[in-house]
Amino acid sequence: MPYLGIMQRPKPVTVPAAVDTVVLAELSSVLFASLARADQRRRGLEYLRGLLEVDGRKSIRNIAALLDGQATEQSLHHFISESTWNWLPVRRALARYVMQLAPPKAWVVRPIVIPKAGEHSVGVGKDYFPAFGRVLNAQQAVGVWSATEDISSPIDWRLRLPPAWFEDAGRRKRAAIPEDVGPESLGDCAIEAFLGMAMRRELPAQPVVLDARDMDAVKAAERFRATGVPLLSRVCHATRLLVTDRALPGHTGEFLSTYQIMLAARETRRMVVSAGSGSATRTTLVAAVRVRTPAQAEHTEDLLLLGMAEPGQKWPSQIWLTTMTTAQPSALVRLAQLTERVDQDFLEISERVGIRDYAGRTFDGWHRHVTLASAAHVVMATAIGNRPAA
Repeated sequence: MPYLGIMQRPKPVTVPAAVDTVVLAELSSVLFASLARADQRRRGLEYLRGLLEVDGRKSIRNIAALLDGQATEQSLHHFISESTWNWLPVRRALARYVMQLAPPKAWVVRPIVIPKAGEHSVGVGKDYFPAFGRVLNAQQAVGVWSATEDISSPIDWRLRLPPAWFEDAGRRKRAAIPEDVGPESLGDCAIEAFLGMAMRRELPAQPVVLDARDMDAVKAAERFRATGVPLLSRVCHATRLLVTDRALPGHTGEFLSTYQIMLAARETRRMVVSAGSGSATRTTLVAAVRVRTPAQAEHTEDLLLLGMAEPGQKWPSQIWLTTMTTAQPSALVRLAQLTERVDQDFLEISERVGIRDYAGRTFDGWHRHVTLASAAHVVMATAIGNRPAA
């Protein structure tokens, strides 16, 4: 599924009966160090507690009800939607904390859809989603996740704003959208979500794993290649590439769909063994073919196209494109499987702490909410501990 979580229910998971106050206090001291005022630091901690402890929807009203006597609904609304505190330093502090807690094996970039009933939530719009076969009224955002085989956490978010939000000056002003923010495609949103952090040297050098099935996968590959960031990108079956691999006689020099290429490479499949749940192992059939994109400059190296399927699955069940042409197939399979960890943690943890529950209308308000919901995710993930992947 190209988008996280939509139309799915959280999977059963053992959630701690109470918030780990030690972890919460430690993270809060790091997270809110950039907030100059004590009342803002206090409100931040209260909001975090609410995201972790409120049952059901994590609305400001429900959080205020939980904290009755400590925080009012009006003051929490102001803190999230209208206050002046900068969410960027808070999010950077969260990223540093996560990287110390569990150094990532890769950065997983995943889009999410946030269905909405009305038209006032910042960035909301009607769009057709091929994955669901229908038009949805929704916000679209992209998350950057720090991922290992045992745990993943969101560390950055980018909200995609459709062109309609820039055609109405009054609408843009009411949502307080900054002047330097403009319309962009989902693909551009995904690329900028990661590269914005990478170019500021905020992230250690690790591969990026991207689901580009609803994006321009060729454009993404060329953008990442230009920056030198290693990329493993899941692509749709219709993406057309030029076969350069002599192991496919009769196909070199042709532009074919990735599906056609992988059907032709069926007889070259090899068995790859990787870690599974607990002490178990997983077996994956993999075929690799050297290819080039239509936009690729002559002096650049070929890319590697990989088909993957577990025994018994239809071939190919997944198709990936990578700039890491010298990596072992087993290493690329392990990187691809990190998307499963992110998907599971989104359903089990991010959904439970209300990552999609912001009902306000301002750009900064949305970013403050998802920043604190990401922090709540880290607290709960730490409390739950290591769990086997789905």
